[in-house]
Amino acid sequence: MSDLQEEGKNAINSPMSPALVNLHPEDTLLEENEERTMIDPTSKDDPKFKELVKVLIDWINDVLVEDRIIVKQLEEDLYDGQVLQKLLEKLADCKLNVAEVTQSEIGQKQKLQTVLEAVHDLLRPHGWALPWTVDSIHGKNLVAILHLLVSLATHFRAPIRLPEHVSVQMVVVRKREGLLHSSHVTEELTTTTETMMGRFERDAFDTLFDHAPDKLSLVKKSLITFVNKHLNKLNLEVTELETQFADGVYLVLLTGLLDDYFVPLHNFYLTPDSFDQKVHNVSFAFELMLDAGLVKPKARPEDVVNLDLKSTLRVLYNLFTKYKNME
Repeated sequence: MSDLQEEGKNAINSPMSPALVNLHPEDTLLEENEERTMIDPTSKDDPKFKELVKVLIDWINDVLVEDRIIVKQLEEDLYDGQVLQKLLEKLADCKLNVAEVTQSEIGQKQKLQTVLEAVHDLLRPHGWALPWTVDSIHGKNLVAILHLLVSLATHFRAPIRLPEHVSVQMVVVRKREGLLHSSHVTEELTTTTETMMGRFERDAFDTLFDHAPDKLSLVKKSLITFVNKHLNKLNLEVTELETQFADGVYLVLLTGLLDDYFVPLHNFYLTPDSFDQKVHNVSFAFELMLDAGLVKPKARPEDVVNLDLKSTLRVLYNLFTKYKNME
């Protein structure tokens, strides 16, 4: 009976404000006109959001493997500046003037300030917006941390493929006249690979993918016919462009065949079993193309290895343009 009475009392006394998502108690302890922003829990379950977080965690761990640093949760492992310091020093090949270990909140924020100032010095020349602060990173704001990591990965051309068009729903809670009011806004974390990297102007393949997908199969069929015409000389055959060229082996062999020379096997990995070995193969094929007088492919080796069809088509079309009439 007492529980029922308490429930009734809470129902009467609860503020008549818009329904709020599930909030932690500390998220509702706001001063008048204070505002707090958090991720809508449903956004965290989005597969593309999960993929973005995983790709970034794996990237950090790859970069810092020699330091024996293992990141498991971004907001818990990066908020104090320690991992961010090591990451930036590794990426930028520099040494920051900060204390190695900082236990106090003041010390952590001082370290973060130094690290973020160094990041800003790198990114400001690009004119990029910097949607993070010392307080947001130290406050374990996951969206701010993701913005920071995406910007670093983009600036340093990390050998990863960030999922495109990832956004999250943010819940904005504000206290006004003693009542909590909530609203939703959409926060964009990634756009397209080309836009984020800012590498190349749009070309025919962008137009093909965006406006003429029906012609894509025709282009693929033409390129498959072209590559098989030459790879068949080694009793090799391609049926899937994005997967069978991803390890770089066929690309190296094809480049040699088209220019009529044998590529020594010690120059590349015939059976690559790691991402780095595959990137080596594709990069080596790019070097062979440059030696043959072709223009530099409008793609990164990492994108080809990551099964990006548009990048693979660009590379193969580069060869097709020069050698299409070759018997």
